[in-house]
Amino acid sequence: MAIEAGEQDDLVELTTQIVTAFAAGNHLPAAELPGLIRGVHASLQGLTSKNAQPAEQQRVLTSAEIWRSIQPNGLISFEDDKAYKTLRRHLARLGLTPEAYRAKWGLPVDYPMTASAYSAQRSQLARDLGLGRSRSAAPEAPSSAAGDGSTDRDNPSADAEQSVTQDSIPDPEQEDIADAFEEEITREPFDEDGVEP
Repeated sequence: MAIEAGEQDDLVELTTQIVTAFAAGNHLPAAELPGLIRGVHASLQGLTSKNAQPAEQQRVLTSAEIWRSIQPNGLISFEDDKAYKTLRRHLARLGLTPEAYRAKWGLPVDYPMTASAYSAQRSQLARDLGLGRSRSAAPEAPSSAAGDGSTDRDNPSADAEQSVTQDSIPDPEQEDIADAFEEEITREPFDEDGVEP
C-alpha cells in the first residue's frame, strides 16, 4: 500500500531530524551517511505501514483462570505455566517486577506473589525463632534455683537482666531522685576529649 504525499513529507522530516541528531553526537564517516539515511527512512516506513504486523496480543484472563492459578502450595505463572512457591525471583529472571507482571496479565492489585502454605511455613519459623517479639516479652529462661548447682555468677546475662528492673529506674517526676540520677551520669571533660575546660 502506498504512503500518501503528506505522510511521505512527515517521514522525510523525521528522518532528517533523527539523522541530524545522531550525526551531531557521533563520529560518522561521510561515506556511511547515505546508508544511515536509507536505513532510518525504511524503519520509519515500516512503522507507519498499514501492512505492519500487529503486536502480539496478550490473552485476556478470566477470573476463573486467575483464581485457579492461586493454589496453597504454589502459584501458577502465566509466563510459563509452572508452579512456584514465590513468583518474585521467577519474575526477576524474566525482567519483570510484580507490578509489571500484574499489569501485563490484567491481575488485581492484591494478587499474591507468595503461596499461602509457604508464607504460613515462613511465619511459623519466624515465631519459633522469637522474631517480632520484644526482648522483655520473650519467655524467661528456667531459673537457676531449680537445684542444678549453678549460680547467677555462672550466667552474666542473668546479672544484667536483674540489674535493670522497673524498681531500679528512678521516676522522673520526683525532683530529688531525678537530680541525684542526673548527677550520677554527669562527668567532667577530660583532656583527651578535646574540650577546653
